[in-house]
Amino acid sequence: MTPAPIAQHGANWTAILLFGGFVLLTLLITGWASRRTRSAADFYAAGGGIGGAQNGVAIAGDFMSAASFLGISALVYASGFDGLLYSIGFLVGWPIIMFLIAERLRNLGRYTLSDVVSYRLAETPVRCLAAVSSLVVIAFYLIAQMVGAGQLIQLLFGLPYVYAEIIVGGLMILYVTLGGMLATTWVQIIKALLLLAGASWMAFLVLYQFGFSLPALFARAVAVHPKHLGILRPAALAKDPISAISLGVALMFGTGGLPHILMRFFTVRDAQEARKSVLWATGLIGYFYVLTFIIGFGAIVLVSTDSAYVTPAHLLRGGNNMAAVFLAQAVGGDWLLGFISAVAFATILAVVSGLTLAGAACVSHDLYARVIGRGRSTEASELRVSRYATVALGIVAILLGILFEKQNVAYMVGLAFAVAASANFPLVLLSMYWRGLTTRGALLGGWIGLVTAVALTVLSPGIWVKVLGHAHAIFPYDSPALFSMPLAFLCCWLGSRVGRARDAGEAAAFDEQYVRSQTGIGATGAEAH
Repeated sequence: MTPAPIAQHGANWTAILLFGGFVLLTLLITGWASRRTRSAADFYAAGGGIGGAQNGVAIAGDFMSAASFLGISALVYASGFDGLLYSIGFLVGWPIIMFLIAERLRNLGRYTLSDVVSYRLAETPVRCLAAVSSLVVIAFYLIAQMVGAGQLIQLLFGLPYVYAEIIVGGLMILYVTLGGMLATTWVQIIKALLLLAGASWMAFLVLYQFGFSLPALFARAVAVHPKHLGILRPAALAKDPISAISLGVALMFGTGGLPHILMRFFTVRDAQEARKSVLWATGLIGYFYVLTFIIGFGAIVLVSTDSAYVTPAHLLRGGNNMAAVFLAQAVGGDWLLGFISAVAFATILAVVSGLTLAGAACVSHDLYARVIGRGRSTEASELRVSRYATVALGIVAILLGILFEKQNVAYMVGLAFAVAASANFPLVLLSMYWRGLTTRGALLGGWIGLVTAVALTVLSPGIWVKVLGHAHAIFPYDSPALFSMPLAFLCCWLGSRVGRARDAGEAAAFDEQYVRSQTGIGATGAEAH
């Protein structure tokens, strides 16, 4: 269903001023960071000098994206209880990272997950695979952020959607090309704290109207929602158990394959700080998802019943992605609307910057420096290529945002998680834990996982029907992870069992890798600034 057009009531000057203030602050941070970004280590990983608590807040800022704030609130607003499916799925991936990935990743890698996957395998083909799969994940993730940003700018400024996308892409290119990881980290920290403060205040104001009683809020939401008690039951989003399990698999294991999240563990000085980062991130993210649930039900009660926000056909103006933004005005007036809108936009800018930086690292560090240059390129040329790649990714992000304007942002991120769970997560996990993994197995499993996930995603109802306009989907489920991820693991095993005698050297190198992954001996340390 096409969303109702966004109603224009003139520019929201409160939001514009707050937005301008945030942009000015982040540009000052970018200028400060640019003077401290002198090497590839500075650009990709802030020289490894970020503290564990700081990095945890930045990771939370990276994860609390447009999909989390706008998308999950929109899903709760439309479907009630089922919106928790995304919240829980996003959250439960963090224990996997904390206990299985974070410390070993920090000890083995340098800038990207390709460094880890190719540690003891044939570098050129494995890096190509990891870089391509990471870029596909980043592309899907970028779509969600750009769509949310475009709709917000439309709402605040009254600009056409295309112009809004250009503004976001331009700012993102500026942040990354000048400030690198250091600027991106501090932008993420600031926006995470602002978003948590704003969402907490919104949830407080919603609960205040119901005597801080969640049962009273739920009872009122049931009374006013067209589905009534249906919003407290599962299966509104996941039409059958297979759909629910497949989505859960994607969200749970996809976190361990997101390149922009895994890249953040290289910004701390050692494995202990990496674990501390996960603890901070998990606590903040879990708290935030509780807030989005309250905000979603608050929007059902206070937004869906107000003719200022819905059309006579009971469609939310601008689409359900704007539920949280309209709720801010309903409970706090124009000032809170302006603050939440500006913070939501800041959220998107920060996440897009992190995604773009990860994508640029794949192009410049993995493909250019290690595959094409075979380690002989200079740092200066590598940094120059990374900045060119940033500009190119910015243009791609703008085009994707325009093409997928009508999609729910949480759904698009779910697709990114499905690809990450199918292509990146098996390679990261097996390369660190299974001695028997060979280059042949990694390539077979990785490529089949990637191709299968992307193909099934294109053939799913979300793309084949809603975007491409076909009458019926060839693949009946929105998320392919339940099928593509086990297939990737199986192919990794099968490929590794073939020709094992010839690949004995890779198995022998596992011992050296294991020692480094446990002790950190030989790992890159922090740089002085």
